[in-house]
Amino acid sequence: MNSQTLIQADGFGAVGSLIRAEIFQQPDLWPDTLGRVAEILDRCDLFPCDSGAVITGAGSSAYAARAIEAAWPGARAVPSTDLLINAYPYFGPDSILVSLARSGESPESAAVVLNIQRLFPRVRHLAITCNAQGQLARLPGATAIVLNPRTNDRSLAMTSSFSNLVLAGICLKHAREIAEILPRLCARLRQNLPVLDSKAQAIATDPVNRVVVLASAPLMGWAQEASLKILEMGAGRIPVMAETYLGLRHGPMTFLRPDTLVVSLLSSDPVCRLYEEDLLAELGAKKLGRIVAITSDDTGSTAFGEAVPAMATEVPDNLRTPFEIVFPQLLAYHLSLRADLNPDDPSPNGVIHRVVQGVRIYEG
Repeated sequence: MNSQTLIQADGFGAVGSLIRAEIFQQPDLWPDTLGRVAEILDRCDLFPCDSGAVITGAGSSAYAARAIEAAWPGARAVPSTDLLINAYPYFGPDSILVSLARSGESPESAAVVLNIQRLFPRVRHLAITCNAQGQLARLPGATAIVLNPRTNDRSLAMTSSFSNLVLAGICLKHAREIAEILPRLCARLRQNLPVLDSKAQAIATDPVNRVVVLASAPLMGWAQEASLKILEMGAGRIPVMAETYLGLRHGPMTFLRPDTLVVSLLSSDPVCRLYEEDLLAELGAKKLGRIVAITSDDTGSTAFGEAVPAMATEVPDNLRTPFEIVFPQLLAYHLSLRADLNPDDPSPNGVIHRVVQGVRIYEG
């Protein structure tokens, strides 16, 4: 099933049909993103910069930066909302700043680049954006990788823009490896989209009062983004927290109740997974949480109550984020519908907007 099928099934203008199509189109767009990055790598001398890369963005793009950091040894993810205030600790003379943005029109996006150009003239700049007309794509002195226009999600919440930004950043360091695995991952997701959608809808049918999203360190960008989707599409009505498995014991476990939805992405690393399964078993023994595990093991282990098929368990954890984010996106979509919200525009009072507003830029 592809995005066009979904649009025809749901009908243009149906509640949530826009973001639903944007979620479902992702495996159709990933090969194009790989191609665009490969073309830039062939044309531009961006590397080596293994020890001096700073990856930045705001909101979902900041979580995308964290996911890319996990796949890029020596790189550092710093939110643009932090760089705007204090850039000095992060840059040396041979650094490169990789800026991520869906629209490239948020006040911080261009301001951070201009500020770094002023403070550190030797720093090189690369912008990955979904909008060819945005300020970030058109800044002098920055090399732009502009993704397929379809990645420029029109919905309030980022979905296909997030996964493609992450994939583009990962491909900067792992293009050959991604090229080898991408065809089968795209085919697998296309085949499993109806299953993931059905499971997300079924989970959202029962009341969900709070959510914990669990992942180990290389996938914390995934966990933060999954949490943000539930917050955004649910208009903040469902408290949600992202945490590591081992970190949960150190205080945050008090957030859990017997009916708390626990969305847990299990590692592809066998040793790491032992720690994760121990924690899930502990939650079961304490009768804390309604556990949904994203895993290759669908045998219904006693450590968790429900299994959702993972899409990339044969891939190292630091490369999995773009391929595993689809299920949380669908879950957030169905939770939004259950709350009688429009997932395309779930902030009825205008608390948040598709492009951030209200930020004044001060020159220090």
